[in-house]
Amino acid sequence: MLEELGVTFFNTIRDVTPIVVLIAVFQVFIIKKSIPNLKKVVLGVVLVIFGLTFFLIGLEKALFPLGEFMAIQLSKPEFVANNYSGSLTDWQAYYWVYIFAALIGFSTTIAEPALYAVAVKANEVSGGTISTFYLRFVVAIGVAFALVVGTYRIVVGDSLVNYIMIGYIIVVIQTIFVKKDIVALAYDSGGVTTSTVTVPIVAALGLGLASVVPGRNPALDGFGLIAFASVFPMITVLGYAQINNLIRYLNKFKK
Repeated sequence: MLEELGVTFFNTIRDVTPIVVLIAVFQVFIIKKSIPNLKKVVLGVVLVIFGLTFFLIGLEKALFPLGEFMAIQLSKPEFVANNYSGSLTDWQAYYWVYIFAALIGFSTTIAEPALYAVAVKANEVSGGTISTFYLRFVVAIGVAFALVVGTYRIVVGDSLVNYIMIGYIIVVIQTIFVKKDIVALAYDSGGVTTSTVTVPIVAALGLGLASVVPGRNPALDGFGLIAFASVFPMITVLGYAQINNLIRYLNKFKK
């Protein structure tokens, strides 16, 4: 464990060093000014290195194995047979997998620090018009729905390309009929969901499920859930904006 911790620590230093050097070079030689609050910056870099080290160890030891373990347990033939009276080849037989996928997708997205940071900034620049809580909630609903559809695709063995293509077609159509001030935020909301907390569990969920469902290959079918988790939040955020605009229009019409 200590050896693995040490290797991860030095790997983290190796990965962070180019970023720090790049910023320092631009600050000193291009902008030609000293780095403000140098002691705080150095302390922050040290904390980042230690924080990333422990975080990466935690992912490897807990989050990734947990997601894969849960997916395997919920899709084992004996568990499915005890909870479903029909054929084990029916997509309905894996309903506990869909429920777990939705709940884990929602909870990990709510806990996603990258999404929280974007939601706070959106609230600030909009003067409070965009609620931090509601933005996170709507994005989390999108990820929950995405993982349900994604796990269903793995179970039935459908083509990933078709699902993603349809998803982006929906996003393009929504973009045409929504106010332009929400479009960029909706697109960014799809990106920040696939970050530090969500990705390990979602990836493990897909790999674990594909390794147990008969006829599925983890290398071919296990990946793709992250792509679903990127596109569906765009749909829900744009849809939320469209619903709000419709409500405002109806209220004005009634008056």
